[in-house]
Amino acid sequence: MEIIQQVINSIIRSVLTALYEPFWAALLLALVGMFVFLYAKEHHWRINNFLPQMAHVWCQGFRSSSIFRRIFLLVFYTTMILFRTVLNRQIWFDPLGKVMGGWGLYDADGNLTTESIENFMLFVPFTVLLFGVFREQILGEELHLKDVIWKSIKIVGIFSLIIEFVQVLFHLGTFQVSDLCYNTFGGMCGGLIYFCLYKLKK
Repeated sequence: MEIIQQVINSIIRSVLTALYEPFWAALLLALVGMFVFLYAKEHHWRINNFLPQMAHVWCQGFRSSSIFRRIFLLVFYTTMILFRTVLNRQIWFDPLGKVMGGWGLYDADGNLTTESIENFMLFVPFTVLLFGVFREQILGEELHLKDVIWKSIKIVGIFSLIIEFVQVLFHLGTFQVSDLCYNTFGGMCGGLIYFCLYKLKK
């Protein structure tokens, strides 16, 4: 009887895990798909030429508009971050087990880990792409180094904090102060890189 109960528990756990892990990715794709559907309906696309019409509109926008290309890169990279941190994660049963996290290149067991470097590098391109798309809305007409640094820290810090809380809330990872700090520091460096590139371009 005990073996049967263990088998049933194992099956239920496997099924729930299989349903839960792709849930947010499926929800995101469904939302994007519905936007495409509404656009197609508004422009009276037919089913037999739906995909060619969609490809034509997308390619035309990508070729003709630099802002379209920049927004596409920003959305693509942001989605990659979400898949890396939230959407494509396995269930963690102790999300508060390592609150302080790892700060160095070696974990508690002495094994080499590059997690801190990866967390730092993750948000460097994000900030560059974000300011490249929404520079005037976020930083204004004139670029000042102090504003760039402060806005980079604030935006990436809040974004990282939301990701960490979502990981805890849905058991998709562990809340780690080190991740929050490295992500924010990477975002600040991305802001500095954007500032230098902007000044060089000008």
